[in-house]
Amino acid sequence: MNPASARCSAYFFSRILFHRGKSSSHAYVNLHRFPEIPKQSLIPKPSADPNPQFPPQNTINFLSKSNLSASRSIFLSFSRIRKESADFSQRSHLSPFSTSPIRFMGNDAPQEPSAGAAAAEPASPIRVVSTFASPFDAAPPHIDAGSSVRKPLSLWPGMYHSPVTKALWEARSSIFERLLDPDKDGPPQTELLTRTPAQSRTRIVYNFSSDYILREQYRDPWYKVRIEKLLEDLDALAGTIAVKHCSDDDSTTRPLLLVTASVDKMVLKKPLRVDTDLKIEGAVTWVGRSSIEIQIEVRQNQQDDSKPSNPVALTANFTFVARDSKTGKSAPVNRLSPQTEQEKLLFEQAEEKDKLRKRKREEQKRGYETGVHSFHGDDAKRLKDLLAEGRVFCDMPALADRDSILIRDTRLENSLICQPQQRNLHGRIFGGFLMNLAYELALSTAYAFVGQMPSFLELDHVDFLKPVDVGDFLRLKSCVLYTQLENPEKPLINVEVVAHVTRPELRTSEVSNTFYFTFTVNHDALKNGLKIRNVVPATEEEARRVLERMDAEKLFG
Repeated sequence: MNPASARCSAYFFSRILFHRGKSSSHAYVNLHRFPEIPKQSLIPKPSADPNPQFPPQNTINFLSKSNLSASRSIFLSFSRIRKESADFSQRSHLSPFSTSPIRFMGNDAPQEPSAGAAAAEPASPIRVVSTFASPFDAAPPHIDAGSSVRKPLSLWPGMYHSPVTKALWEARSSIFERLLDPDKDGPPQTELLTRTPAQSRTRIVYNFSSDYILREQYRDPWYKVRIEKLLEDLDALAGTIAVKHCSDDDSTTRPLLLVTASVDKMVLKKPLRVDTDLKIEGAVTWVGRSSIEIQIEVRQNQQDDSKPSNPVALTANFTFVARDSKTGKSAPVNRLSPQTEQEKLLFEQAEEKDKLRKRKREEQKRGYETGVHSFHGDDAKRLKDLLAEGRVFCDMPALADRDSILIRDTRLENSLICQPQQRNLHGRIFGGFLMNLAYELALSTAYAFVGQMPSFLELDHVDFLKPVDVGDFLRLKSCVLYTQLENPEKPLINVEVVAHVTRPELRTSEVSNTFYFTFTVNHDALKNGLKIRNVVPATEEEARRVLERMDAEKLFG
């Protein structure tokens, strides 16, 4: 960099410091707040300008060499004056918004795993790089609108989704590039392959212990891992696994459209720390004709090695369904051949759950077709008992139990317009983003109900009933559906969140998703006198929802 460019770069950097209200010496000290940054990345250069009012030269190089993203505050400030410095940045050989390519652990470049290679050796974990980079740091080359190599805007790195989701989507596109621009006029996939769970197994490693910026992106105010961001990553990982299993290795056929159908029993077995490395790993455990079940485990070792414990902190089961990308009809998927005893056991368990679900759906369908869907016998008595206390609240509120509360008095609601930045690879709203929204609303509902910050235990069930599109008016409504107070040391708060796609122009509102969460409270709070109230329904419709959810818990729990 010549002296004139150095002087101008220093001028713009001083504008940043002035905007942030910090002196040059303070900015220089900030370099020592990032012990993880390699010293060689700073690359100090001798300055030809001895003018002392400019910031130290290595501070400017720290911003220019932002392969580790520097700090968010400096990035945001620099972006505000970037237009002013456009002429000078063109003369520099370094870009302040340069990004590091996503790499697989232990390799220098992404590699496309073949079916044979995946079976021969375990898949390498996908490396996650924390970044706040912009995709527009350099003028992109001209790309033909019909080109198969163009990416949707949602794939630009680090812009709209977590760094893990970004890494998974880029890995998915390298495995199954046809998804980015599928040839819908091509023939459908007809040849079904037989794959093993090992061939779809995928692993992600979060280097929380060494990556300060990644740690900051995932921590909550209590220095635990943010569950809502983890839900996004788990959904992205499950989708990548489904793509790996369903690929037919034939670029001439049109690809399958794989969508999340449901999430079952995501159980948190221990708190997730944000200062210890985390690993998520999953594989296909069962397939039907057009459905796929994927199990994912989140592992984190204890910091105290003297107390060995099970590293599995969370398990989750995702169900995906395959659709023909042209007709929208269900499409067959590749077969699964479990190899180990554990894989065979998981396959059998998933097979039994699928039979139970089908039987339950058939019973509900027959009931609604014949009009016989009311409760009878013991169920009718349970319904009556549930409604008894609620009617006291409605008719004689002064005499109602002070340790109880109506379901409708625990409600919260959130509304938003779905934006393009929240879409997935298929152009619709990302399912992980919807789970993120639902979790935050459920946590807020439980927080307002308990009076203290609750602890997440389970995501009991999620149904993806209808897709949510960009521009949709989405309303999420939550309530505490029921509480379980049998164990005084661990009361359970069950929260329901229902998402509605509302179209005011058409005066319609449809349920797109249902979410069921379970929370508890800190044991110390219970010792200090915190009491959880009983929740009762006021209407028959509310009582039915409570009983149906309780029965589903017993059936599939």
